[in-house]
Amino acid sequence: MKGAKILIECLVKENVEVMFGYPGGVVIPIFHELFNAPLKFVLTRHEQGAAHMADGYARATGKPGVLLVTSGPGATNIITGLATAYMDSVPMVAITGQVSTEMIGNDAFQEADVTGITRPITKHNYLVQDIKDLPRIVKEAFYIATTGRPGPVLIDIPVNISNAEGDFVYPDSVDIRGYKPNYKGHPVQIEKACQLIEHAKKPVVYAGGGVILSNASDELREFVNKTGIPVTTTLLGLGAYPETDSLSLQMLGMHGTYYANKAVHDSDLLIAIGARFDDRVTGKISEFIPHAKVIHIDIDPASVSKNIIVDVPIVGDCKNVLAEINAKVKKPSIQPWIDHIESFKKSHPLQYSNSSDVIKPQFVIEKLYELTEGKAVITTEVGQNQMWAAQFYKYTEPRTFISSGGLGTMGYGLPAAIGAQFGMPEKRVIDIAGDGSIQMNIQELIVAVQYRLPVIIAILNNGFLGMVRQWQQHFYDKRYSHTCIKCAPDFVKLAEAYGAEGIRIDSPDKVEAAINKALSITDRPIILDFLVDPEENVYPFMPAGKTINETIMRELA
Repeated sequence: MKGAKILIECLVKENVEVMFGYPGGVVIPIFHELFNAPLKFVLTRHEQGAAHMADGYARATGKPGVLLVTSGPGATNIITGLATAYMDSVPMVAITGQVSTEMIGNDAFQEADVTGITRPITKHNYLVQDIKDLPRIVKEAFYIATTGRPGPVLIDIPVNISNAEGDFVYPDSVDIRGYKPNYKGHPVQIEKACQLIEHAKKPVVYAGGGVILSNASDELREFVNKTGIPVTTTLLGLGAYPETDSLSLQMLGMHGTYYANKAVHDSDLLIAIGARFDDRVTGKISEFIPHAKVIHIDIDPASVSKNIIVDVPIVGDCKNVLAEINAKVKKPSIQPWIDHIESFKKSHPLQYSNSSDVIKPQFVIEKLYELTEGKAVITTEVGQNQMWAAQFYKYTEPRTFISSGGLGTMGYGLPAAIGAQFGMPEKRVIDIAGDGSIQMNIQELIVAVQYRLPVIIAILNNGFLGMVRQWQQHFYDKRYSHTCIKCAPDFVKLAEAYGAEGIRIDSPDKVEAAINKALSITDRPIILDFLVDPEENVYPFMPAGKTINETIMRELA
């Protein structure tokens, strides 16, 4: 059996249903075998789009996303997608073609050192050098990508390996020396955690994307029900705990709610679950949680005490560790703390100044939430659109908010939405975009048209690169250097040119009707071009490296 056929058989064994990618010279043997393969191959229009689609598919389903591209520029075009997945711990398997083994190092046509280039942004990578190793490598790649702290794994396959003859024997199991993820928390540490929780007076749960990755949302909800401790989530943790619940503080961090940040700052115990204390959460680290002890649950030992020294580290899977804690923990006496937080919610709500004359972007998000009954899968681009989507759409279920967190990748939202729609065909998927970021991978719209995917692209069109402009307004004397998008396409005509639906909305009274019309369309993608207030800002705003006391709550004079 040829190597290309062996690869396809391996993918079938791994229950791969959908893969994304783009053909090229050295992967023609693989595409030859894909022609009649029992899986769906989605031809993207750019390799970066393929990587983001695989990423969105993985985040929406929990299954590993798979992509296939050619050598050289095909492989280097997925770098941003791999880095995005790596930063956010997304399980992916990327397969790249490579020049023949005897040509490696000779500057052959479309040759690139892909394993070298991607080593810092993959969990692991392989260069296949012997046909006998191919089944084992594929098995290991899927295992590594989906176990422990998930992440992207790359397999680089030279064309002579694809054409070589070999026996197909797929391994039953994987045993990798030195790679033994720990899923159960240490019982002594769990007991210490329970003791701290029982005696805490001002505890807060800080839940991150790890809760969703480990499918631990039910265990988190049980923990909160049992202890009565309020919950704040990171951007990637949205949906881990229902934001409609009274104990939800919504998102914390740079653009989190003021009451979430205040509660964390004043807490005496911070219970971090599947979160990594990144700079967008902590602000000035030396003044972050000045009075709190810290319990940190994470499957990655390298993340524990990396940025914040913790008091009770628990290395293990969030789902397992929370289940063990739930069996032992006792409810602390914290009613005065809960009352204090409630009063703070009332005095410092998440709000904006609405208008009857101009469309406020926050109003659009609220209407999307209302008209979808909070049941849509939301993807975002990066910038102001991302933050408004995080703030004003209430997430109640995991895997319903999909966004580039760690890397902050513009152009992510549309291909991610397409990938999510392939993975969750029964759900309505909405990409909340900016007029700047949507143009970075707009070519993938044709994929949604081709497959008749009813993805809604809600463009908050303010004529600016909004988040950079906001920083220029606050810190650079309102010198809007190269952030005004003076020349932009007509998004309605662009949608129509692609074969999609396009609707322009230029006043608040037209917002609801436009969204309802978009929701009624089920056989093609829809672009909603909302002409929003050009200089609306995202608040609250805790500037980078600052403290909760330096949060900007409203427009400055």
